[in-house]
Amino acid sequence: MTMMIHQALALSRFTLPFFSKGFGSKGGVFVHQYRTKNPKVAFCSGDDQISSTKSKKTRKVVEHLCLLKAKENLSEEQEKDMLDYLYTSQYQMRGIVAISVGCIGDRNEEDYTHGLYMRFQRKEDLDKFYENPFFLKVLNEHVTPFCHGMINVDYESEVEDDILPIFRKGEEYNYGEEFVLLVTFAKNASEKNTKDAMDSFAKLTSSLPSLIVQSTQGSNFNNNSKEFTHAAVVRFRSSDAMEIFIKGREYKDMWRSQFEPFIEKTIALHFSVDPVGTDIM
Repeated sequence: MTMMIHQALALSRFTLPFFSKGFGSKGGVFVHQYRTKNPKVAFCSGDDQISSTKSKKTRKVVEHLCLLKAKENLSEEQEKDMLDYLYTSQYQMRGIVAISVGCIGDRNEEDYTHGLYMRFQRKEDLDKFYENPFFLKVLNEHVTPFCHGMINVDYESEVEDDILPIFRKGEEYNYGEEFVLLVTFAKNASEKNTKDAMDSFAKLTSSLPSLIVQSTQGSNFNNNSKEFTHAAVVRFRSSDAMEIFIKGREYKDMWRSQFEPFIEKTIALHFSVDPVGTDIM
């Protein structure tokens, strides 16, 4: 059976309706133009700053990212089948507390076409996931035959210690835009340079709840995939909210001062989030 997957499949990578200018291998600041589906988001910096000052108890979580390079001859039916199987794998395995998957909406130099995001409570759960026979079967039968490349990134982060933020449940998680940022810091970047950059990103994203539902970031600990040293995942409330953030002076200033002088490579991607169905593959 086929279900309505978690992410919008209407944005086909073969017929992208918008232009996107992103980072190069060393790259500057993003400038995007999007086809928007959601109402305009009002930016209210005063309320955001007040909200961000409230102290909240946090809990550690483990984030898993998988980026795919689909073959050019991938059909719509094969694409839908692949994403459905990836999404519904959460119902067949323990340990997955949140998941999103969809078609990447950016043209990017690395030619990534689809993204998979998963959250686990512990590193042990992630280790079991990598070895799970069911998921290995999904990859072998429904993913790798239709892809010519794949990268995995894993990192540990913290979220508010409450059931909705941990499991990414509730109305505000049903819609929006999943934004993925991967970064490789240069070898001559000091530990302080790296920490200051990641801390500045975390501080900025946490200060804008009118635009951002949740943001996590951390150091990549996947020993089999070291192309990128750090990663971040930001759930924006809408594509408009993401556009406001990316075009904002605060983000541009932070990127130029904290990231650009110290990185070798970076890539940023995004995909839409829509309500999901309930059928299991």
